[in-house]
Amino acid sequence: MDPRQTIESSNMSRFQWSIVAIMVGLIALDGFDVLSISFASPGIAAEWEIDRAALGLVLSMELIGMSLGSVLFGRIADSYGRRRTILTCLGIICLGMFGASTASGVVSLSAWRVGTGLGLGGMLAATNAATAEAANGRFRAFCIVLMAAGYPLGNVIGGSIAAQLLEMYDWRAIFQFGAVVAALFIPIVWLGAPESIGFLMDRRPANALEKINATLSRMGKPQIDTLPPPEPRPERQGLGALLSGQHLVPTLALTFVYFGHIMTFYFIVKWIPKLVADMGFAPSAAAGVLVWASVGGLLGSALLGLLTLRFRVFWLTFAAMMVSAVTVIWFGFAPSDLPTLSMTAAAVGFATNAGVVGIYAIVASAFPTSVRASATGVVIGVGRGGSALAPAVAGLLFAAGYGLGIVATAMACGSLAAGLVLVLVVRKARTT
Repeated sequence: MDPRQTIESSNMSRFQWSIVAIMVGLIALDGFDVLSISFASPGIAAEWEIDRAALGLVLSMELIGMSLGSVLFGRIADSYGRRRTILTCLGIICLGMFGASTASGVVSLSAWRVGTGLGLGGMLAATNAATAEAANGRFRAFCIVLMAAGYPLGNVIGGSIAAQLLEMYDWRAIFQFGAVVAALFIPIVWLGAPESIGFLMDRRPANALEKINATLSRMGKPQIDTLPPPEPRPERQGLGALLSGQHLVPTLALTFVYFGHIMTFYFIVKWIPKLVADMGFAPSAAAGVLVWASVGGLLGSALLGLLTLRFRVFWLTFAAMMVSAVTVIWFGFAPSDLPTLSMTAAAVGFATNAGVVGIYAIVASAFPTSVRASATGVVIGVGRGGSALAPAVAGLLFAAGYGLGIVATAMACGSLAAGLVLVLVVRKARTT
């Protein structure tokens, strides 16, 4: 009896749902930590007297770290386990967030944000694989979308807390809060998220049978007496396997899709607080607008997740990207009163987040267990590395004298290009 087939065809147990819930919480932490610099940016710019171009570079720093972390730790997660990788990344995040609160200038803050990004990128690659391997066949896409919906959930909860912290303390308190939450998640993962059965079956580490049976017991599934014969392993592993044979086109195409759409996504989430503050609103009000974008993102992610139970996630993701391009342009030309900005930001968050979580589900279903975390790491890593350009490019466009409408239109082209490649290249590769 192959336990992977048991999980695939049987009902989801409470323990499986609890694993998914932990992964949702980890991605919520990811969502808050990524946007912590956005919540803090008005205070940083005022205290250190830096212009938009310099601030744009600071806003991009953890995205560079996330790029490196996704690729590096994605490979580690396929070699040494999803659980070990998540715990390691949580330690890195905790150190990086606390270190950012001690920064005294742009250089030191940038260094700490790169370090934090290493942990954030690696954790996302590992949690995507862990969620896919904990879920059954019927709910896999839904669970991955639910996991990814943790990102806007972290934005909403964390943003609301950040707004309160900014009223009582300075910007450093935001990073200190993130460090404490990351530390609290370490025992939660240690006790509640065992290594995935898919990984144990693929790698066969010491005591694999005992570990598999222990997890099966917690899931309420029948245990096994012996491990079934291992499946033949491909000659190439990791990046070599992804850039050759049947994985080459999906890897390159999905990397571009993620790159294009995430460029649009990060333009919005990184610049909203500063743009709203520059319109004359208080930093706490600017953070509130970003919270509304996150509320919209949470609703968009949840709706897309529910729709995956009835419709193909591929076409749902394409539709979300097209709507994303339209709403980002709308944001660029919207009136500059707080209610309208909040409503528009919610619409942008709804579409852009739905597109992002849809990509995660597509990636998880496009690659086998042996390279699933590596594929997620490469797609997200290279995509986010390129997306690190988004805040910087927008900052340079603003510095060159272009208005918000022109900049938003230019940045919306990322979602448009991503959707076209998804339909013209990825769809063809999946059907051949």
